[in-house]
Amino acid sequence: MRTAPRVGNFLLQFLLPAALLLGYGVWSAQADSFYFPPLTEIGSTFAETWLFERVPVDLLPSVSRLAAGYGLAVVVGVTAGIALGLSRRARLTAEPVVEFLRALPAPALIPFALLLFGTGTNSKVFIIALGTVWPILLNTIDGVRGLESQQLDMARSYRIPSRSVLLHIILPAASPRIFAGMRTSLSIGIILMVISEMVASANGLGYFILQSQRGFEIPEMWTGIVVIGLLGFVLNWLFLRVEARVLFWHRGAKGLLGESAAAPTADAAPTADAAPTSAAALTADAPTPVAATADGRGPDTATTPNVPSTARSSRPVS
Repeated sequence: MRTAPRVGNFLLQFLLPAALLLGYGVWSAQADSFYFPPLTEIGSTFAETWLFERVPVDLLPSVSRLAAGYGLAVVVGVTAGIALGLSRRARLTAEPVVEFLRALPAPALIPFALLLFGTGTNSKVFIIALGTVWPILLNTIDGVRGLESQQLDMARSYRIPSRSVLLHIILPAASPRIFAGMRTSLSIGIILMVISEMVASANGLGYFILQSQRGFEIPEMWTGIVVIGLLGFVLNWLFLRVEARVLFWHRGAKGLLGESAAAPTADAAPTADAAPTSAAALTADAPTPVAATADGRGPDTATTPNVPSTARSSRPVS
């Protein structure tokens, strides 16, 4: 029963891209523009170029640089974010430096990276890591700061080891925010990967696109752009699958909260058997109240509430 909606949703995601490709194909076939070649020409050039001649030359080096820079940013961002989120003094000390470095655009540091690491892979990994670490770092800090202090106090009271507190309390509580920052950083990493390869590089997707544009190889240039778009789509799809697997408990908790929010409406009227039990539980340890008057009203407000236990009476004390 659930297969049909899933298939429908899957096909619906490709409806707009297919319509855009169809529209561009019809327009480009009649436009006769040098800068916008026909869709059929782009498709044939794509097959000749990327299946699979330039995959090991340009695609794999770009993916390896992105993976190295992004992985380094995740490790540094999560580690430093947890440390700063747990310590208010460390957070206040590091805040000016973090805000200053975060405001620097990573492409502006490409000359510095070239001077420091040369024209090899290290400079490009440095640029990618520097630009992608900030969303992860800031989201980790916010996630750790959102942790309830009672949980940490209880962990200290039970003398739970620090490693167990980190793995079973801090990281699970902050992981939704961490994954949100990681997804944002993934898109930034793809952008910085292309930009870093356009400067003093000998291979990569950015290098291929720039060289194709300089050589007026417009169909080849468009195929490089298509490869970058496909790479971003695939990486985002894989990231969402990993996030759904790791944070399955978070999605389940949100579903349970939605069900519990609707529960009071259905169970607003207690049953006849539940009311005496609740009343007995609430009044088991309560003192004996002063009896009400015959007309159903409570005792007069001017009466004395403190009645000795040996002089209990059904009538209000005058």
